[in-house]
This record gives sequence, C-alpha cells and structure tokens, in this order.
Amino acid sequence: MVTKNVVLTAPNGMHARPATELVKLAKSLDGKVTLATEVKSVNATSMLGILSLGLKSGAQIVVTADGGSEEANLNAVVDFIANITE
Repeated sequence: MVTKNVVLTAPNGMHARPATELVKLAKSLDGKVTLATEVKSVNATSMLGILSLGLKSGAQIVVTADGGSEEANLNAVVDFIANITE
C-alpha cells in the first residue's frame, strides 16, 4: 500500500465532470484506489463517494493505492487530480 497527498487546485473543485473521468481512470487500474479527507474515505470507483467528499479548490486529499501496480496507479490518480483545470 502506498499513499500520497495532493491538493485540488481546480477553481470549481471536484464536480460531476472531473469526478466521472476520475472514476473511469480508477476503474481502468488493476488495484484499489481510495481518496480520503480529514472526515471521510471513499473508493475512487464510486462517483457518489467522490462527490460526497465535497471537495473544493484547495482541498487536501490523501490518495492510497493498494494491490496491482501500486506506484503507477497512485501516480496516475495524483497526476489526474493535480491537473484538473475546470
């Protein structure tokens, strides 16, 4: 299991469009990925779970990858979150 922190810099936070793309990415990976805040942890393949985190711009997210290609999975999700621009 590997973990990395990332800051959501998207001006509109995590809304439906980037959350949908994140779920597609997470489902394509060969291990389990979770997103966590101080309050809650959710599976990255759950659209409702991601939206329930209420992630605003500037939010700190802990991304954890377990199983499969952990480092590659972790980096893919962290890079995706860090590069959301909408």
